[in-house]
Amino acid sequence: MTCYQGIVCPDCGSNQVMKAGQNAHGVQRCRCHHPDCPAKGFMLTYRHKAYQTGIKKQVVGMAINSGGIRDTARVLGIGKGTVIGT
Repeated sequence: MTCYQGIVCPDCGSNQVMKAGQNAHGVQRCRCHHPDCPAKGFMLTYRHKAYQTGIKKQVVGMAINSGGIRDTARVLGIGKGTVIGT
C-alpha cells in the first residue's frame, strides 16, 4: 500500500505543485505552477521560523498596532534583529 502526501501552495492554495530539489540541509523544495500564484517557490518545513509564510505580515501588523520590538519577537518566536530588519 502506497501513501502520498498531498501538497498545496501556502500562498494560493493550489495543488499544482511539483518538487524542485532540496536545499543544503536536505529539506524538500517545492514550486507552484499556478499562473496566478504570487510566490512561486516554498519549502514544506523551514529551519527558521522567520521564513515561514505570513510572519512578515504579522510583524508589520504588530508594528502598526504599536507593538514593541521585544514584544513582537517574543510573541512570534523570532529574533529581535529580524523584527528590526523587517
